[in-house]
Amino acid sequence: MSKFLTKFEALHELARKNLWYYLFYLFCRGSLAFAFIAAGMVKILGERFASGLSSLHPMGAYLEALHQTGYYYTFIGLAQVLAALLLIIPRTVFIGALLYLPIIVNIWILSFALRFEGSFVTSPLMVLANLYILIWHYDRLKLLFSKKSPQSSRQPSKMERTFPIGFSLLVLAVVVFFAFMASIAYEVMPRNSLSDCHKQFEGTEKESIGYTFCLCIHENGLPLEQCLKAYEEMSLKEE
Repeated sequence: MSKFLTKFEALHELARKNLWYYLFYLFCRGSLAFAFIAAGMVKILGERFASGLSSLHPMGAYLEALHQTGYYYTFIGLAQVLAALLLIIPRTVFIGALLYLPIIVNIWILSFALRFEGSFVTSPLMVLANLYILIWHYDRLKLLFSKKSPQSSRQPSKMERTFPIGFSLLVLAVVVFFAFMASIAYEVMPRNSLSDCHKQFEGTEKESIGYTFCLCIHENGLPLEQCLKAYEEMSLKEE
């Protein structure tokens, strides 16, 4: 374990001296901050997030119920904006990333649990971007589990400009992987509207029962698990 940490810390130090890794770090900070400012301000202003999504949809029902929680809804927006602002300010980036992490992990799990395609791909990528920021501040992160006094973590005045091809390909591969997994993760998705839901079954052997599933979600407004159970039962009967 000690050998692994030694190698990791050596790689971490090299990455911190490379301009391209640093630019990607800035990109992660900026994109995450922008996403939470946009989402948080909607809540602070009292508007329902993803207002175009029907309240009969599983995610729409959740967001509608959340919108009705009053100052708790506003509190979530304030927490998101605070995390975003802390990410923007250089001296508070690490604290912002720590605050950001549990919020975005919750969104990720929620998106997968409700099969919400609106954040099915972006939420896990945002989690990884958040982790990249935390790893960038590894020297501070390890202090949470150490009694040693903190050391300076300033950026070097001169940075390497060698383009990290391997790392860039890894980032691209991760994006492609999550996009691909999103397309095959579930056989059935509720989609955002009745027509979009029906399209996934068009021309297949399960078009009829698939449309019944879509009606169950978008017109009857029943829970996702109940509609999925009915869909599976109908599928078994047809086999």
